[in-house]
Amino acid sequence: MSDSRPDLVIYGSPVSPFVRKVAGVCIEKGVDYEIEAVNVFDPPAWFRDISPMKRIPVLRDRSVAEEGVAGTIPDSSAICAFIEKKHPAAALYPADPMALAEALFIEEFADTSLAMAGGLGIFRPIFFAVSKGEEPGLDKARETWASQMPPIFDVLEARLGGREFFAGDGLSIADITVSCVLGQVALVAETPLDKWPGLAAHFAAMQARPSIAAPYAAAEKVIRKALPTRFDLT
Repeated sequence: MSDSRPDLVIYGSPVSPFVRKVAGVCIEKGVDYEIEAVNVFDPPAWFRDISPMKRIPVLRDRSVAEEGVAGTIPDSSAICAFIEKKHPAAALYPADPMALAEALFIEEFADTSLAMAGGLGIFRPIFFAVSKGEEPGLDKARETWASQMPPIFDVLEARLGGREFFAGDGLSIADITVSCVLGQVALVAETPLDKWPGLAAHFAAMQARPSIAAPYAAAEKVIRKALPTRFDLT
């Protein structure tokens, strides 16, 4: 990060996989950014004005406007596409039309199917309960891991097809999104992926990248305060 205030501000929390997704894109491109904390469960009025869906993240580009709706973008996919257009190198959206379509599909699949199963079925029942001093919802989490996650992992394994990256010959928005969303489960539970060796190798390789590791470490610092260790869901 430079000493000057960056143009890009990500409103949200490092605990959000979608905030980490945007941060990962910035890191891969060498674009300075900062994260400004927003409690999405009790957001201030100014945030409700710029987030029609009441979700994080929202991006502000200070070079456009310092306040108000102008210069803000809600939704991580829209944000990442904007950053790609404004900072095209290194490219994270394939130039080849079919590879681009695959990258966008995998991004959407991870943002919806993977995020809903892992977030609503595993992360929330565990972390939300523990953070409120309640017993973690391990029955729901284990049922989700056993029944809902395998079909999703099957799709990802098949689409990856033993390759290093999901779309084209290089890193793309697809790889960043899958690793950030799967990392949400890894924050609270062990994630044995022996049945999906291609996905396991991909996840391990992505976790070693600074663009994934640094935002994940920030999230883990928050999580470990309430949850010292991860749970075994098998």
